[in-house]
Amino acid sequence: MAKIDFGGVVEDVTTSDEFPLDKAREVLKKETIAVLGYGVQGPAQALNLRDNGIDVIVGQLEGDEYWEKAINDGFVPGETLFPLEEAAKRGTIIMELLSDAGQVATWPKIKQCLNEGDALFFSHGFSIVYKDQTGVIPPENIDVILVAPKGSGRSVRQNFLAGSGINSSWAVFQDHTGRATERTLALGIAIGSGYLFPTNFEKEVFSDLTGERGVLMGALAGVMEAQYNVLRANGHSPSEAFNETVEELTQSLIRLVDENGMDWMFSNCSATAQRGALDWAPKFREAVKPVFDELYKSVASGKETQRVLDINSAQDYKQKLDKELEAIRDSEMWKAGAAVRSLRPERRGK
Repeated sequence: MAKIDFGGVVEDVTTSDEFPLDKAREVLKKETIAVLGYGVQGPAQALNLRDNGIDVIVGQLEGDEYWEKAINDGFVPGETLFPLEEAAKRGTIIMELLSDAGQVATWPKIKQCLNEGDALFFSHGFSIVYKDQTGVIPPENIDVILVAPKGSGRSVRQNFLAGSGINSSWAVFQDHTGRATERTLALGIAIGSGYLFPTNFEKEVFSDLTGERGVLMGALAGVMEAQYNVLRANGHSPSEAFNETVEELTQSLIRLVDENGMDWMFSNCSATAQRGALDWAPKFREAVKPVFDELYKSVASGKETQRVLDINSAQDYKQKLDKELEAIRDSEMWKAGAAVRSLRPERRGK
């Protein structure tokens, strides 16, 4: 592991320099990796493993849309694509990449497929940390491990194909074989991680649920909508309001942040923009801090996970979700966004 200074705090991280792909292949050469679930993370991790020369099979509900997607991606029924339980029986490392609600629903059957010395792999600490709600309690004679990519499945695959990789956290919850750590790091490298940083299951799920509901998705959507509505209420056109709220952020400023950090972005903007950002950032920080405190407490208490399980397990979940997403898509703000995106040169064939 390499020691890296993160703003005065030294952390251990693992890259392909410390744990090269050849070493990962050696660690995993006698393993059969069974990826359960071909929805969000499943395709990216399975395809990256396969492209890296790892023995991987997929488990999915036979005949559904994700089963067909796996076939289209080159997995062969009866050879590298199986029903969930069959895949779990064949695997020595079982990667639980079903949805959180899906893991709960299938756990009683999957548990029966585990053999002594197997590894049960997660990309999210949800099922293990909230075991009182999920009922997911692994047997003591297996390894229980985690690699959590810090991005969507789509990003995991795109970054892999681009040769960069995506950062991931890793953790060992249970080490029965004495090989849990090397198995975990090998899988982290093999699924295409840019670098791996250590955590534990609880910290992973607390940070992940807070991030998704906060800056990464929930807060971002809410703040964008608030600014757009204020601009519209003060007479600005949809095009102007959307460009000043979303387009400039996604097409310009966030790329500067990605390149070299927030100070770099500030230094590459006008003096007027710099001054305004520096003056107003503390106001926004103080305004939203109580919301984040409330959010973290809700995550830690299990309130958020119970809501996820209750809603996502309902028979009409998909229909209600579609309506919620449709309401966002049909709002003026995101209709304006569709129009703005259609005017980008690459969309117009120029």
